[in-house]
Amino acid sequence: MFNNLFGKAPTLKEQQRENDRNLRKATRDIERERRKLEEEEKKLEQEIRKNAAQGNNDVCRILAKQLVEIRKQKARTFAANSKITSIGYQNKTIGTNVALSNAMGTTAKTMAEMNKVLRPEGIAANVRDFQQANMKMEMTDEMINDTLDEMLNDSDDEQETNAVVNKVLDEIGIEISGKMANIPAAGSSDLEVKDTRTDKDIAEQLAKLRST
Repeated sequence: MFNNLFGKAPTLKEQQRENDRNLRKATRDIERERRKLEEEEKKLEQEIRKNAAQGNNDVCRILAKQLVEIRKQKARTFAANSKITSIGYQNKTIGTNVALSNAMGTTAKTMAEMNKVLRPEGIAANVRDFQQANMKMEMTDEMINDTLDEMLNDSDDEQETNAVVNKVLDEIGIEISGKMANIPAAGSSDLEVKDTRTDKDIAEQLAKLRST
């Protein structure tokens, strides 16, 4: 009523409460009328018994018709109460359905906002960019590793260096042919090199060094 006075539409809950109050009032009014009918019913029954005892058959028939009408009216009050109870349940059901509808609307709005934030097409594009960048990085890393391997593992340089060393040793008269086989290769687990020269061989090599 307060809202109507100021032209403000009631909310759903307010309207439901107003409907409940009206239904309860209607139920009380019907129950009050039924009690009055029951009182009239009892009075008519007594009058019918009294006139029947006095032999007033015509009066009894008239009162009996009134009694039938009162009982019909009383039955209508029960039917009306049942209808009001059903309407009360419908009132609550409507409120529940409206609440569910509002919740679904809020959920749909939230999902729409989430879809705007997620942007599936943007996520797919980001994944593709990542895959391409990762592929380029792997290719670049592989190229760098290959280049370093070529720079650090040049077999031609190693062979050239060994040839120069052998030439120098030959010039100073140190014979190493046949003895280098006893030297462990690079990375070998044999850390000791056995010297097979005799004292005479060593003396002759020292003499050659002095003469040069």
